[in-house]
Amino acid sequence: MSTHWLTHDEPFGINALVGLIALSGILMRNTFILLGQVDHNLKEGLAPFDAVVEATVQRARPVILTALAAILAFVPLTHSVFWGTLAYTLIGGTFAGTILTLVFLPAMYTIWFRIVPTSRDEEETGRGPSEPTRVRDGTEVRVSA
Repeated sequence: MSTHWLTHDEPFGINALVGLIALSGILMRNTFILLGQVDHNLKEGLAPFDAVVEATVQRARPVILTALAAILAFVPLTHSVFWGTLAYTLIGGTFAGTILTLVFLPAMYTIWFRIVPTSRDEEETGRGPSEPTRVRDGTEVRVSA
């Protein structure tokens, strides 16, 4: 049977697996909180890139505080013979998952939806970075691909 290498050879048994199932629920909740804020920011009229960045900033504190509360709540269980592996799984997974939620999730969201930052000039003219212009006779002409 495999062991937790960070927890001094504690066995990875059924309690640790239960901890992984509980961990998936915690991380999904954090993901829904962040993506819900992105959706709200988009409905408020923010540019897609700004909506993702603002959502991450706006929801960082609630996500970190709930993760910290969960981590601290499981610290007393680490000394338990029966529930120790569950506690270690939830503590380590919540810590790593929170970092992934706040760093990896926004990055993957922007990659998945092909969101790129826009400059102030592009926002004012309504021209995106994929629509270059060429000047002909003193007037701007959009170049289509």
